[in-house]
Amino acid sequence: MNIKMKWLRDQLTFLKLDGMIVSNPINIKYLTGLTEEGTLIIAPKENIFVTDGRYIESVNSHLTIDDEIVVYDSRELTKYDYEAIFMVSNNVGIEEKYITYEQYKKYMQYYQVNLVETEGIIESQRIVKDKDEIENIKKACEITDKAFEYIIRNIREGMTEKEVAFEIEKFMITNGADGLAFDSIVAFGENTSMPHAVPTDRQVKKGDIIQFDIGCKYNGYCSDFSRVVFVEEVKEEYKKIYDFVLEEQNKISTLLKSGANLKSIIRDRESEYKLKGLQVLHSFGHGVGLEIHELPFLNSKQDWTLRANTIITIEPGVYFPNKFGIRIEDTYVVNKDKCESLFSADKDYTIIKLL
Repeated sequence: MNIKMKWLRDQLTFLKLDGMIVSNPINIKYLTGLTEEGTLIIAPKENIFVTDGRYIESVNSHLTIDDEIVVYDSRELTKYDYEAIFMVSNNVGIEEKYITYEQYKKYMQYYQVNLVETEGIIESQRIVKDKDEIENIKKACEITDKAFEYIIRNIREGMTEKEVAFEIEKFMITNGADGLAFDSIVAFGENTSMPHAVPTDRQVKKGDIIQFDIGCKYNGYCSDFSRVVFVEEVKEEYKKIYDFVLEEQNKISTLLKSGANLKSIIRDRESEYKLKGLQVLHSFGHGVGLEIHELPFLNSKQDWTLRANTIITIEPGVYFPNKFGIRIEDTYVVNKDKCESLFSADKDYTIIKLL
């Protein structure tokens, strides 16, 4: 049995649960490596993957004897088959955030057990990454790094935000990425004031500030990266805010290590924003893994103690409506004594010339 599955069974025993029904496809991939549609059932005597018959061949091609997973075609299972899975069980865990009320009623009818909310135990386990997970994220960051270096050398006069975003995506895919980790943010000038700006037909021009927020997936694992560049020149109003945002990122990164308390660190940074009359529009960062936003989140509302091998982003930002905004973001791996950026892209003022 793989280590992740063994850990889950140990957790279920600790919680006095006889099994668990895993519905979240991200958690199924985390535990088994499977990406096909289906439900993973941790039963008392075996692990079962119930899937549509269309995926049976694909699932079996990915599983090995060591996975210890029995695959069933959902169309061939009867109500009595489902009852037999947990025949000697009382309490079975469910992922309450990933099933509908209709599915809940179906589970109650089919399994004839007491369903218990598990409150994200798998998501909590996913916080700490193993060696393979870290290597996958590093590779995703490497591809993103190269995509950024490529695009800032190849922005042509008259290009739109949409066209630049497309070039980034094409570069990532042709250089080994599975796909995007999220829809790329490419914003010019006044559009940078929106933290989640959607690329438009706005054309680049001299004097613009450009905000990039990009990332890709490699073997299912994500990268997250933000930089600001300046077209032809750096205006003084940009320098002051850029310096502040970079200083905030540096301050946070020097404090984050195994054992650090996120709540107290971020509370101090939020206080610094208020002292300068600035608004905090989003968290200062978040976990990254199979999803682009995972636990933990860097805000003062959640009390997290960092552990080694956690992957997080640090992304302070400042925004002035209808004027401009600046966000700098790196993905970091938390070590015992420090956190280390997985990106190499420069964070000095970057001035580009239009082709």
